[in-house]
Amino acid sequence: MFLILRPIRLLLRAALMDSTPRQMSMGLAFGVLVGLIPKGNLLAIGLAMLLAASRLNLAVAGLGAMAAALIAVSCDSLFDSIGWYVLSQPSLSGLWIQLYETPWVPWTHFDNSIVMGSFVTGLALLLPVHFMTKPLFAKYACTLAQYARNTWLVRVMLGAEAVERISLVE
Repeated sequence: MFLILRPIRLLLRAALMDSTPRQMSMGLAFGVLVGLIPKGNLLAIGLAMLLAASRLNLAVAGLGAMAAALIAVSCDSLFDSIGWYVLSQPSLSGLWIQLYETPWVPWTHFDNSIVMGSFVTGLALLLPVHFMTKPLFAKYACTLAQYARNTWLVRVMLGAEAVERISLVE
């Protein structure tokens, strides 16, 4: 029973941990970047690993990545045109050739127009999403986290891990 509840407890703890509004808004912005990029390439894996290694709020980043991934599916034609524009610039052709000849960079699929377009769009949205959501997190995050901590379900879920640890010690 406790093995089933453990992922839920970890998600609650990640969502309710004492994060600053900056960590939460940057987590959302970075989650949007990760969510926009098509999965299955080294670029998406590397960005996800960078996100996991950072001190950003992973629960907010995960929600942002899921929301962006749902939206990104319908924006593939836009990403294709943006990526095609970036990849077809004559001034950048030497850079693309040099990157493609680097041993591990082709696994990022940067030469795919949809991957490049979604990456450029995600980079362009990184700071605007951060600056637009930081005041919202500053205003509402503490109130919502305190409300969630006081609900009986969250107290039971977070308390279940303590009970599990006590029962394993005895």
